[in-house]
Amino acid sequence: MAFKKPISSLILIYTEDFKVLLMERADKKGFWQSVTGSLEENETPRDAAIREVFEETGIHTSQYDLEDWKLSHSYEIYTHWRYRYAPDVTHNTEYIFGLKVPNAIPIQLSKDEHVQYRWVDWRDAMDKVFSWTNVEAIKKLAEIHQLKL
Repeated sequence: MAFKKPISSLILIYTEDFKVLLMERADKKGFWQSVTGSLEENETPRDAAIREVFEETGIHTSQYDLEDWKLSHSYEIYTHWRYRYAPDVTHNTEYIFGLKVPNAIPIQLSKDEHVQYRWVDWRDAMDKVFSWTNVEAIKKLAEIHQLKL
């Protein structure tokens, strides 16, 4: 088994009226998140963002504006997912992107990764996501668009 790189991209997909796409993980019931995924060989964080959005949602980012929010976080990888990484790897660096779509468009889930999706008001999304980095991405959305927290 090839180990995952401890570098990933998180893409916050949102609508013009600030609904955020959340997906429930297939491997962890009740764990809701934005699109996220590790970089593959020779990929940049932007390349991974484009690939992951398509794989997880069926959305072609070329139809919209993929925004590099110039934000990244380092976090400790949950122990139940560490087997995916080399034995000495404990932390991941995640790069944050935004993708604005006009409205709550239909999503084609990757059934291996997610079991359902919802478009959620950005304020409610902060309470629903399981990772603090996802919360920070939603706060960045609020900051960029001058939304009141």
